[in-house]
Amino acid sequence: MRKLKNNELGRISVDAFKAVEKTPIIVVLDNIRSLNNIGSVFRTSDAFLIEKIYLCGICATPPNKEIHKTALGATESVSWEYVEDTLSLVETLKRDNIKVLAIEQAENSTKLNTFFPKKSEKYAIVMGNEVKGVQQEVVSASDLCIEIPQLGTKHSLNISVTTGVVIWDLFQKMQ
Repeated sequence: MRKLKNNELGRISVDAFKAVEKTPIIVVLDNIRSLNNIGSVFRTSDAFLIEKIYLCGICATPPNKEIHKTALGATESVSWEYVEDTLSLVETLKRDNIKVLAIEQAENSTKLNTFFPKKSEKYAIVMGNEVKGVQQEVVSASDLCIEIPQLGTKHSLNISVTTGVVIWDLFQKMQ
């Protein structure tokens, strides 16, 4: 067994990425402060053909050297938009018949492993601030709250790790 070289991976071009059918998932970043986390979300979104990323509130936007460090060019492939107010965006997405899933620890949340997306639906996952999580008003406005089961002593995962786990789980269930 040998590791593959980059030119053996069969990656598509940015133009091909923009033209290919996307996974019906939108990522909403609610006041993410770390530019490295934002870049990592872009890179993960590229890997799984995510439709769009919304950067809200205090989120920095591309072009940015710190975002680029972890995005590695994914800011050029993945569609993104800045929206100042996360709650307004959530209300707009819901009006557009997109199911909004707040990824948060909350009363009556649904465990990620027991949630099965409908193939006929489009979903927006809302990822919250590194310290405060998803704003309560946004959680309240969401269609559902999804929680990643955790069994250890720590009470949370890094936002970029959480995004990767949630996207992978939804992506493979939608296939």
